This record gives sequence, structure tokens and C-alpha cells, in this order.
Amino acid sequence: MDLRNKKVLITGADGFIGSHLVEALLEEGCQVRAFCYYNSFNSWGWLDSLPKDVLSKIDIFTGDVRDPNGVRTAMEGMEIVFHLAALIAIPYSYHSPDSYVDTNIRGTLNIVQAARDLKTERVLVTSTSEVYGTALYVPIDEKHPRQPQSPYSATKIAADCMAESFYRSFDLPVTIVRPFNTFGPRQSARAIIPTIITQLLNGKKEIRLGDLSPTRDLLFVKDTAKAFIEIAKCTSLIGHDVNIATGSEISIGDLATKLIALISPDATLVRDEERIRPQKSEVHRLCGDNKKLLEHTGFKPKHTFDEALKATIEWFSRPENIKQYKADIYNV
Repeated sequence: MDLRNKKVLITGADGFIGSHLVEALLEEGCQVRAFCYYNSFNSWGWLDSLPKDVLSKIDIFTGDVRDPNGVRTAMEGMEIVFHLAALIAIPYSYHSPDSYVDTNIRGTLNIVQAARDLKTERVLVTSTSEVYGTALYVPIDEKHPRQPQSPYSATKIAADCMAESFYRSFDLPVTIVRPFNTFGPRQSARAIIPTIITQLLNGKKEIRLGDLSPTRDLLFVKDTAKAFIEIAKCTSLIGHDVNIATGSEISIGDLATKLIALISPDATLVRDEERIRPQKSEVHRLCGDNKKLLEHTGFKPKHTFDEALKATIEWFSRPENIKQYKADIYNV
């Protein structure tokens, strides 16, 4: 499928991956409508940081994915929908699970309901590697059992099932896109790489982290955005779920050591009990199988891990960027 001149909607366009996907879709020649979370500050999230000439090409729609009427209005006339809007912080889901049910499950229901009624050409629903829980085998392929190890992952499993049910029940042309651990510029401080980088760049010599033993499969955000686009082009993935992964893993401890060496070699790691997740909830190992993605799309990342880390550090190092992060607190 050629995406040029396609009318596309991105929910969660104001967020980390969403804002990068907006840029990538504009480069593909798409007509982009960006669904941003309504707020009284009239903030468009990370889209506000884009150059004015880029922002002028985007049709901004403010609303809330929990509102079916707003979702339907945003989706009218759209040929392809990339649904990324979600609550994603795992620790926050421990004490506010209701909001995750409303946003992640009901929000996805609103998307697929509207897509069915409006006869949307393609729908990509964003999942997460957290649905797999701690790996029972590696690399984790799409057939791996789902294990809800946090309220967040439970709602994403439910959202995936909702999307799949609409494919099976109503032949909705949906694909479930499952990124593993994306990183890069604009990522929130609740994620591990910004947590480490912002502490180091703020001159801290004791870097406070939780468990250092879990492993993660990390991919640069620009590559993740490109993978979304390649999946959207591939009609053979309709009705499928597909991992965006590298097939490699690195422990949090080794990752922290690598970043310390790049930024502040005399810094040390300190265990912070507040950051330790419940033992049965922590996902201890993630390493994804990307064979389905490769077989259907031929997608391969353009950035090496080291190149991507350096680009991320460079972005955070700019004064106008680092000042937006609160490195002195635990960002839930």
C-alpha cells in the first residue's frame, strides 16, 4: 500500500512515539491529523517543539480517546488510523487502575467502533511487550502467552483482545503493533534511559535506580516510527499482531554503566527502594522475536544502539530540553 496522500489520524500524537510518527508520516507524504489530549493550557505536547513550517502541515484535533463522540469526529474522512493514545506508566497503574481501564480499553473500543462504522481502510492498534510479562522463552514471538503482571499490562491485553475481536467479528482491517522498548528524544522521565541521563546531566554522582537485573529489548524511536509505517503499508499483516523488536537484550545495570561511561564516568549506582516494583509484577526479561516483521516488511533498523544512545544524550543535553525534566524526583 502506498501511503502518499493518504489521510491519516494519529491518536497520542502529542506523546513520545506519536510525535515522531507524525514527522515520519509527513515525510511519507501523508495528510496528517494529530489527535492530542485536550487540556486548558492548549498544549499540544511534543508537537509544540516542532518547527513552525512542520506544524503548519498538521491538522490538530484536541479531544479525549475516552469520549466516543470526539473520537468519531476525529476519524471522519480518515483512511488510516494509528492508535497510540494510552496511559503507559506501570507504577502509576498500581494506584490508579480505573483510569487505565477507561483510557486503554474503552479508548480502544471507541477507535474500533468508529472505524467499523466509518469503514476505515486500516487501523493500527498499539500494544506493548509488557503483555508478555517475564519471558517464558526467548526470543519472545507473537505466540508467547500473555501474562498480566501489572494493571497496565492487563488493560493492554484487554485492548488487544478488543481489537482482535473486531477483526474476527466484523472483518475490521486491524493490525496490532507491539513495540518492545523504544527510546530516544522526547521520552518521558518515567522511562529508564531518560531517568539515567537526566540524573547524570544534572550533575548527580549517585544515580538512583530500582532493580538492575531486568533485561530490555531497546530500539531507537525513529526506527520504531519507520516500522509502524512499513506495517501500515503491508496488507498481509491485517488480522495479525506483530512485534517491533531487535532480538537482543541488555540489563538495566549494563545499560546504566554504559550511560555513565558516556556522560559522567565517576558516577555510581545506588539502589532506591522506592523504585523497586513488586516481585511478581516486575518483568524480568524481554527479548523480542522480529521474524514476522522482517518476513512481511523487510524492515531493518537504520540506527545502531550506540548511535541511538549518543543521539539521545545529545538531545537531552540541550538546555531547552533538559530543563523540562525533574531529575531530583522519582517520576512515576
